[in-house]
Amino acid sequence: MSRFWSTLVRELTPYTPGEQPKLTNLIKLNTNENPYGPSPKALEALRAEVGDSLRLYPDPNAERLKTAVAEFNGVSPAQIFVGNGSDEVLAHVFLAMLKHDRPILFPDITYSFYPVYCGLYGVAHRTVPLTETFEIDIADYARPNGGIIFPNPNAPTGRQLPLSNIERLLTEHPDSVVVVDEAYIDFGGETAVPLIDRHPNLLVVQTLSKSRSLAGLRVGFALGNANLIEALERVKNSFNSYPLDRLAIVGAVAAIEDRAWFERTRQAVIESRGRLTVELERLGFQVLPSVANFIFVRHPDRDASELAQALRTRSIIVRHFKQPRIEQFLRITVGTDAQCQTLAAALQEILT
Repeated sequence: MSRFWSTLVRELTPYTPGEQPKLTNLIKLNTNENPYGPSPKALEALRAEVGDSLRLYPDPNAERLKTAVAEFNGVSPAQIFVGNGSDEVLAHVFLAMLKHDRPILFPDITYSFYPVYCGLYGVAHRTVPLTETFEIDIADYARPNGGIIFPNPNAPTGRQLPLSNIERLLTEHPDSVVVVDEAYIDFGGETAVPLIDRHPNLLVVQTLSKSRSLAGLRVGFALGNANLIEALERVKNSFNSYPLDRLAIVGAVAAIEDRAWFERTRQAVIESRGRLTVELERLGFQVLPSVANFIFVRHPDRDASELAQALRTRSIIVRHFKQPRIEQFLRITVGTDAQCQTLAAALQEILT
């Protein structure tokens, strides 16, 4: 029935999400989900919201959530935009502030949704190669552009661009919006949020999916100058006035306010990441420096695809990317210590 498709749909190459297997008893280390559950206070808030109030529309502006995000980050609610996961927020960003005559710039190895949005909205783009050590070199972005976007830490590499380099990028491109996608920032990275008041061209995008263990709730947000936020609100209110339901709003607010749970669980992931890195290096893997809740690894003597398949036969799933330059790498989500130990034992067995 594709004869009914528009020309745009025919030409799209959709994003492929990480596999969500239906099998049970798997160690699932392929989609960067947090191994620890959401804040108990968030779960309590969700349960309390289930009732007659669900017949009513949610607050279209999600004011409670904007206030919670603003207070946590030390900014004003007018500097906050919220949406149905950071993917929706990013989609609005591409349409609201990255669709210009000049091409936008982003790394050649990065979040693979970026080129998908470019195709969907007709945004011209150019990719900028990472260095040989898979780092962003801001000198390579010294060219005319319609905007710059990159994750920090980058995905799937996990490497971080220092805050001083981000500020230099903002200063050198005052007429371009610079979007810093901080989906993984809470696992050891340094957020660019403190730069917002000095740089009106900075937009920071974050999510509650990773460090707050709420991937199933779909809550994302952007922080930036009020003028940038207004552009996002104009797009949102031309698309869907109610992107966040009543459950998402109350659950997100409770998760943000429970700082003790946030600190405890993110530190657990950080510590497990360090132990897993040491163990994989002992097995001969090259592990890129990571400040995310995943590590990016390769073994000099073993094919990555074969390693991924061998792990799958042992009920362990990791992510293998087939694109050039990284086809010999595996991205491994940091699980619990027990899951990481099972992974390491399986790799030891595979390699011997």
